[in-house]
Amino acid sequence: MNGFSTGEEDSRGAADLICCLLDENKRCSRPAGNASYSKRIQKTVTQRRLKLNLDHMARHIYICDYHKEVIQCARTKQQQQRRRKDSEDDSGETDNDVPEVDLFQLQMGTLRRYKRHYKVATRQNLNKTLLAETLTKHFKTIPVVEKEALSFFIYTVKTNANKLDQKNGLSSSDTT
Repeated sequence: MNGFSTGEEDSRGAADLICCLLDENKRCSRPAGNASYSKRIQKTVTQRRLKLNLDHMARHIYICDYHKEVIQCARTKQQQQRRRKDSEDDSGETDNDVPEVDLFQLQMGTLRRYKRHYKVATRQNLNKTLLAETLTKHFKTIPVVEKEALSFFIYTVKTNANKLDQKNGLSSSDTT
């Protein structure tokens, strides 16, 4: 007020701000959280056709937890629809109690190693999304004998070994 800072203004941060979004052209009055309305989030809102816009009168880009949740739910809903569509397209997939493995979370290098290891045929220079979709379809086709996999896992944990040690010619006693 008088030109001196008491420190309170500086320490408040986003806690005293209200959400910077217009929800159906009406300014949200909820307190802003620590999530910001980035270009990526803006793209998600546009793609999902959510009726949210940035209020250009706001002097910040922080959004409330409610709108953060709305945007995240819209994103996960589309991913679930994509997975459902993929499983309908694959006529061999009828088992619904199989847990989903989200290969979209892996890094590009990991996806490429998976592709190389299993010799999955794809066209060159696929982007991450297309490569992850292709590898997810391949992953679902791999037969797994559950008892055998669990037995091997428990044995590996008990002996404190892993496949990398075996490939390098090391035994479990050499690694400890």
